[in-house]
Amino acid sequence: MSKIIIANWKLNPSAPVDAEKLAKESDVKGLVIAPPFPFLEFVEAIIKKADLGAQDLFWEDSGAYTGEVSGAQLKSLKVSHVIIGHSERRLNLGETDEMVAKKVAVALKDGLMPVVCVGETRQQRDKNQTAAVVEQEVRIGLSRAGAGSEVVVAYEPIWAIGTGSPDTPENMLKMVKLIKEVAGRLNVKVRCIYGGSVKADNADTFLSHPEIEGALVGGASLKPEEIKKIVSIANKYA
Repeated sequence: MSKIIIANWKLNPSAPVDAEKLAKESDVKGLVIAPPFPFLEFVEAIIKKADLGAQDLFWEDSGAYTGEVSGAQLKSLKVSHVIIGHSERRLNLGETDEMVAKKVAVALKDGLMPVVCVGETRQQRDKNQTAAVVEQEVRIGLSRAGAGSEVVVAYEPIWAIGTGSPDTPENMLKMVKLIKEVAGRLNVKVRCIYGGSVKADNADTFLSHPEIEGALVGGASLKPEEIKKIVSIANKYA
């Protein structure tokens, strides 16, 4: 099965003309491009090979929820994957594991593939709390997925995001084992991918392992040649 490479543009770029250029130059098969909400329809019209992703969704289909976006709305824009529970939302916007669980449930209901982000802070890691943190985030985050559901889980240690210091493949493999054990108890099928300072020069060390089924890429996804190199590396192990 092909590896999953997801380009999380976050709150970038600032102008439509830059989004157009970035989408055109990054358009390769095997990539999921997740632009900011205002550029979703715009990017969808440009890409021919890549798939379209979103960076979040709300757990209700409609109603008085100012500023929110529903799974049904995303589906209508031909979005296939949606990032849920990214640490930047957990830390900056107070997103909880229970909120993540509700978002996972509605994403599956609306035919979207949830990409559930889990991971520990540097302080939690230093206190040897990594396993406990990840176990809880997976257990609660997937609690409403439903038996037999398929979900992508991105292990993205918070201390590695944007720092240039990724985790080791050896630790990622331990996290894959833990995540699959917890998901297995819920009868949820998961594909595990790694995120956190993924670049072309370190992607092979992760993607060469069959257990690591892809990558969630942040900063490097804003550089078309860099993200295309990562996709090319992933394709070697498809």
